[in-house]
Amino acid sequence: MNRIITFIILIVILPFLILITSIILIIDRYPIFFVQERIGKKKKIFKIYKFRTMDNNKITALGRLLRKTGIDEIPQLINIFLGDMNFIGPRPLTTQDINRLEWNTNSHDIRWGVKPGITGLSQLSPICNKRISFFLDKFYINNHSVILNGKIMYTSILILFLGKRKGQKLFFKR
Repeated sequence: MNRIITFIILIVILPFLILITSIILIIDRYPIFFVQERIGKKKKIFKIYKFRTMDNNKITALGRLLRKTGIDEIPQLINIFLGDMNFIGPRPLTTQDINRLEWNTNSHDIRWGVKPGITGLSQLSPICNKRISFFLDKFYINNHSVILNGKIMYTSILILFLGKRKGQKLFFKR
């Protein structure tokens, strides 16, 4: 079902993707995409796709806008289509992230039992803290439902129009 929905979304937003790609090419040049290995369900390694937002380890002016609106994440629809990710789930991490956060113990294995998502509770949290992020990931894994998924998706779409801070405030106000 995810693949069908993703395919339809990709077709509908194709003109927008072409526009963003063209703007990146004109302003920031090649490469258009940022590709990186991430860890997915059952610790399977996959390549994640995002619009490139950095150059020489600095966020570009266009990159700042793409990140603020979440538009840089849209190419991850390819990852959903390929079956590596879901729309909603824990953030896909790199091996370095897992080691830095010290999430490489058996007590963190619950996180690798589900596919990662483009968006999720910890991505919506205004607080960036490894313990809170893991708590929110674990809460989502244990309590996901159509209603919770709907709230997360609704807020994530609002972020495209309002920006991350305003969207996060709306979600965690409830």
